[in-house]
Amino acid sequence: MSPVQDAGQAMDDIYRFQRYIYDATRKYYLIGRDRAIAALAPPPGATVLEIGCGTGRNLIHAARLYPKAQFFGFDVSHAMLATARAHVARAGLQDRITLAQADAGQFAPMLLFGHEKFDRIFISYALSMIAPWREVLANAASHLASGGALHVADFGTQEHLPGWVRTGLNRWLAWFSVNPRLELPQAAALLARSQGLRCSVDSLLGGYAIHVVLSRPAA
Repeated sequence: MSPVQDAGQAMDDIYRFQRYIYDATRKYYLIGRDRAIAALAPPPGATVLEIGCGTGRNLIHAARLYPKAQFFGFDVSHAMLATARAHVARAGLQDRITLAQADAGQFAPMLLFGHEKFDRIFISYALSMIAPWREVLANAASHLASGGALHVADFGTQEHLPGWVRTGLNRWLAWFSVNPRLELPQAAALLARSQGLRCSVDSLLGGYAIHVVLSRPAA
């Protein structure tokens, strides 16, 4: 079995049954994802990519918010994609949301979607579940079009949370193979310098969540 198949099988094992209650339960603690979507603000005709699209919830929300943009999303889990496709069809958005199966660490958007660059890319609570998260971040940034922006929402650095809260949170997240990337702000800043990007980092709720934006200057 290839690494991609291994990753897909691992996610299928986690979400095979969780996917049916995922959206109903995650809305209480995946803080900041709608803030990131609201900040996308793609121009008319823009292409928008979600890495790790899961059930399709974020893509549907974004597509309704930005009716003049075209949306793309991929996930490594076949089970989650089956749910995403059903949700997109139910929402009547098949003509504006294109889905594919791929691994975030080595995706080739031209092969998947016929696009090499995107005006907006977002990653919502996926980096904390991907082992090679630094590579995924760098790969995503490399596919930004001129004037494009990459938005990342995820668990944060927890710097202002009480110790007992941090301990309990991280133990609970570990049950779902989730590992907050405490080095994300530094990694994003380093990546911005290496690729000539602008970087902003916002900490939410005492560091519970984080919103990182990497922007490529317009040519």
